Amino acid sequence: MNKPVNLDDFEVGFDIPAAIGMDESEIQTPCLILDLDALERNIKKMGDYAKDHGMRHRVHGKMHKSVDVAKLQEKLGGSVGVCCQKVSEAEVFVRGGIKDVLVSNQVRDPAKIDRLARLPKLGSHIIVCVDDIDNVADLSAAAVKHGTELSVFIEIDCGAGRCGVTTTQDVVAIAQAVEAADNLKFLGIQAYQGAMQHMDKFEDRKAKLDVAIEMVDNAVKGLKSVGIEPELVSGGGTGSYQFESNSGVYNELQCGSYAFMDADYGRILDEEGNRIDQGEWENSFFILTSVMSHAKADKAIVDAGLKAQSVDSGLPFIYGRDDVEYIKCSDEHGVIADPNGALKVNDKLRLVPGHCDPTANVHDWYVGVRNGKVEALWPVSARGKAY
Repeated sequence: MNKPVNLDDFEVGFDIPAAIGMDESEIQTPCLILDLDALERNIKKMGDYAKDHGMRHRVHGKMHKSVDVAKLQEKLGGSVGVCCQKVSEAEVFVRGGIKDVLVSNQVRDPAKIDRLARLPKLGSHIIVCVDDIDNVADLSAAAVKHGTELSVFIEIDCGAGRCGVTTTQDVVAIAQAVEAADNLKFLGIQAYQGAMQHMDKFEDRKAKLDVAIEMVDNAVKGLKSVGIEPELVSGGGTGSYQFESNSGVYNELQCGSYAFMDADYGRILDEEGNRIDQGEWENSFFILTSVMSHAKADKAIVDAGLKAQSVDSGLPFIYGRDDVEYIKCSDEHGVIADPNGALKVNDKLRLVPGHCDPTANVHDWYVGVRNGKVEALWPVSARGKAY
């Protein structure tokens, strides 16, 4: 969004799902709601953790796609900026006033490189990941053309099996090319082990990170051996941040889902064997849905189906209830097993989706709720920004 949203320009039910001061029971469904108390506690907790461990925290904007949530994370959690996955996401956050933005991905298309190189003109520090020495010249040429400077992370594939180089030799060669290029600054290393974030057991996640940390440590030593000092070593997610922050190698975290806590992340276990959504983090992000039919005695039908959520990581669970269960869905309908007939038409339920990131991406608004009342309406600012 390029300017603050004026809610007076919108009509409830047509443009927006709620109005400030409305009871939660009056909110139009299906929509996303945020428990503001739980969200703020999560943000403060991660901010305090990062500070206590001498770590910077760069929050992941692709998770919530919201300038308002990112600014809350700056205010309450001391975040230093955001990660984005796409240039279009970065453009939204920069125009929304975020001053330090990492595109934690490769940018290779000439038009996208050109757009990226323009962004520092809007007053933000821009970082981009590189895993191919040929990318360096293209980034440099675009930055020179626009009279800007881009910072660069060399991305290491430390186990995710996606982007990134796999040898210290490649890290050093690309860093040297960046150092020699006009209008580029070598800033450090991107090393996010995404493949292990959702492994159930704490010790299994640790074993994967031990391998990654050794790999990154070798790369840092290789850079120092040729006189290049990485300012930042960045990575770490909700499932692994304790390992990176205690490694002595990383100095920046990139946690995202901790703030919302979806069902798939919530099931992983901490060091004591407890689910992380039962003590470490709170569920703050929900799909509010309404019962629209109860024609079958043992089933309630709600208005949140496939088009209201992502089910790539499984079906949602119903928050705060064990007498009813979300068991399947189609485009516009969700089926709730209700063996005791506890629900009635127009009852509302809070669903915790399996995966928060793609669920947020199919909605226009967050409705912030505190003590049963609507306190905030925030646009999902970067919704649909996939290019």
